Amino acid sequence: MLKHILTVPAFMIVTFAAQGLSHFVINKEHFDAIAFTRPEPIMPLGFTVMIIQGLILSYALASWRGKAVTLRDGVMISLAFGLFLVAYVALTEPAKYAVPSIPDWMVIEGTVGLVQFAVFGLALGFIHRRFA
Repeated sequence: MLKHILTVPAFMIVTFAAQGLSHFVINKEHFDAIAFTRPEPIMPLGFTVMIIQGLILSYALASWRGKAVTLRDGVMISLAFGLFLVAYVALTEPAKYAVPSIPDWMVIEGTVGLVQFAVFGLALGFIHRRFA
């Protein structure tokens, strides 16, 4: 149970680091140009999503590999779920919303998502190995 509890803050930290740096530092100009974003995000909704996603990833890895988890397994499951999520964010959102640049949107969201889920995958694999 401890591995699942530890996975949630790990996911939140990695997500805040990757997405926060992207939205508020590295790609700030890009995101400021999007007319439909809120000036102040509703943080409890974001926290709720991160808790749900962290738990899903943790239980998916445990169900798939049991106690025989490797770092590679953590990265593989995280990248699989990440690809599922990032495909929607990077490809469908610019098809529905008037983003300033579709190619920029796809590159930014795809790259940040890849980094986020690859780094989290290492943390996920480590936590599950250490606390099996």
